[in-house]
Amino acid sequence: MKLIRHGESGEERPGLVDRDGGLRDLSGVLRDIAGPGLSRESLDRLARIDPTSLPLLPAGTRLGPCVGGTRNFVAIGLNFADHAAETGAAIPAEPIVFNKAPSCIVGPNDTVILPKGSAKTDWEVELAVVIGARASYVHANEALRYVAGVCICNDLSEREFQMERGGTWTKGKGCPTFGPLGPWLVTLDEIPDLKTLGMSLDLNGRRMQTGSTATMIFDVAQIVAYVSHFMMLEPGDVIATGTPPGVGLGMKPPRYLRSDDEMVLRIDGLGEQRQRVVAFDDWTAKVAAGEPTN
Repeated sequence: MKLIRHGESGEERPGLVDRDGGLRDLSGVLRDIAGPGLSRESLDRLARIDPTSLPLLPAGTRLGPCVGGTRNFVAIGLNFADHAAETGAAIPAEPIVFNKAPSCIVGPNDTVILPKGSAKTDWEVELAVVIGARASYVHANEALRYVAGVCICNDLSEREFQMERGGTWTKGKGCPTFGPLGPWLVTLDEIPDLKTLGMSLDLNGRRMQTGSTATMIFDVAQIVAYVSHFMMLEPGDVIATGTPPGVGLGMKPPRYLRSDDEMVLRIDGLGEQRQRVVAFDDWTAKVAAGEPTN
């Protein structure tokens, strides 16, 4: 299944994508794509529903983040061998784990806001894992049982905050709008092989990132198992699993996001994200004037 959340920000309702690509409303069946709604029992029940029996959503319906109720938003750094090479970093012996603020999660096509004072905001297309069952001290050979599905994440990063301001990477990772998720939460039965997914990111129509999960250093099962040994993962928690080469930091000279840039992110079988970038001051001016911000 391809599950969605739709509607105004903060008021999203559950839905799914039918086999013709139509968006259907699930709010009469399920409270949300969150918490208990991500359990194996819930997903099996949803899979038995005839999508044509559900109301069709109107064209232009906003898609929100494809999972709700996220308490832990975890990410893995330098997890693609070719990305580590472009940054000059050594291959890590163990996964590099950091946190993104759950408050940075937005919809797949929502506006990305450059933080106040930002000069080095960067892009990162990533495969994100959504947890479906409580996971603590699990082994890699059973870790996928705890996964509800996967989706696209743009792990936006302010490199100056992350790398030049001291302390942890978290400073540059959790700014508002720095975690678009979606468009769909895709259950694992629709993914033939998590280790061969093509990934890309275009900036203003120019290809910046091209890669594949084949170059991941630690695969999805290893990551879920590893993280579960340091924290308890709950249904709705998200783990972003790293990015392939082509980030702005790795360019010579570096190229960072500017107001009015547009990013398009794709992963095989997981759909597409499209985000317009706006500077903090421009965004606040629009809000003050009552103008649309997406």
